[in-house]
Amino acid sequence: MTLLTIRDFRPEDAEAVAAAHRAGREHLVQTPEMLVWREARPPKGSHYRTFVAELDGRVVGAVRCGVVVGTTTTGVGHANGSVLPGYRRRGAFTALLAAAERHLAGHGVVELHSWVDDEPGSRAFAEARGFTAGRTAHFAVRDLTVPLPPAPPLPAGVELRPASDFAADPRPVFEVEADAALDEPGEIVLDAVEYDDWLAGEWNRPDLDRGLTVVAVADGLPVAFSAVSTDGADRYLSAFTACRRAYRGRGLAKLAKRESLRRARAAGLRWAYTANDATNAPMLAINAWLGYERCASERKYIKRLDGGAAGGDDGA
Repeated sequence: MTLLTIRDFRPEDAEAVAAAHRAGREHLVQTPEMLVWREARPPKGSHYRTFVAELDGRVVGAVRCGVVVGTTTTGVGHANGSVLPGYRRRGAFTALLAAAERHLAGHGVVELHSWVDDEPGSRAFAEARGFTAGRTAHFAVRDLTVPLPPAPPLPAGVELRPASDFAADPRPVFEVEADAALDEPGEIVLDAVEYDDWLAGEWNRPDLDRGLTVVAVADGLPVAFSAVSTDGADRYLSAFTACRRAYRGRGLAKLAKRESLRRARAAGLRWAYTANDATNAPMLAINAWLGYERCASERKYIKRLDGGAAGGDDGA
C-alpha cells in the first residue's frame, strides 16, 4: 500500500527536489541552494509556494507555483515541477498540481501557465488535465572545450565588462533588462518590474555569476548584457541575454554572450546551456553562430481556472 503525502517544502527537501527537477533534464541548471534561497525570499506579491510529494516517506517530486508579478496583467499564475522518473504514474504530480491550483485560485489566479517537456507523455498529461498547448522554447548545449568562433571587432566606443564592475550600483544593468523585457517573446508583457524587486530577486540570486555575466557598455552606459547562472561545478546557463531596443542591430548582445562563454572556458566550466523562444530568430542565430546545438524543447501549456478559454500560440 502506497502512502502519498503533499506538504510544504522544507529546507532539508532541497537535494531531493533539485534531483527530481533535473532528472532527465541536464539542460536545467538548478541547485539546492537556489531552491532554499527562493523559498525564503519570494518575489513581493507572488504568493510563491513550493509543495512536495512524499511516497512512502520519500520526497519524490515538487511543484513551485506563484502569481506572475512585474506586469500590469493580473490573474496569471505559474506552476512548474517534476517527479522522479521511477515514481511517475502513481498520482504524485496530479496531487501536486491540484494543490498548486487550489493555492493560486485562492489568490485570484484565473489563468495558469506551466512549462511541459515537449514529448508525447508530458503533453498528454497536461491536455488530460485541461491545459491548452501554447508556445515552444528550445534548449541548446555547447561543449566549452570546443574553441569559440573568432570574436568580431568591438565597435568604436564599446567595451565589455563583467557585471561585478557594477556591484556598487547595478541600476544601469536593471534598466537594460527593463527595456529589453518589454518585447521579450511571451504571453505576458513584463511592463511593471520595479528596481528594488529586481535587486532582491534577480541581482542577489546565489547562482548569478557576476564574473561570467558580461555587460556591453556604449556611450558610457550599459546597453546589453548576457546574464549567467552556474551550478557551482561545471555547468553554465545563459539566464537572459538582453539589449536595449535603441542599440539593437549592432551585434552587442552577440559580443557580450561570446565574451561570457570565453570567460567560462577560461574558468574551467564544461557545459553551457541556453534557452530561447522558438520565434526568437535573432537569438537563435546568435546561438547557432556560437556553436550551440539543440538538446531539448518545452511547450507552454495554459489552463483557465475559472472555466474560460485558455490562450494558445498567440498568447493569453
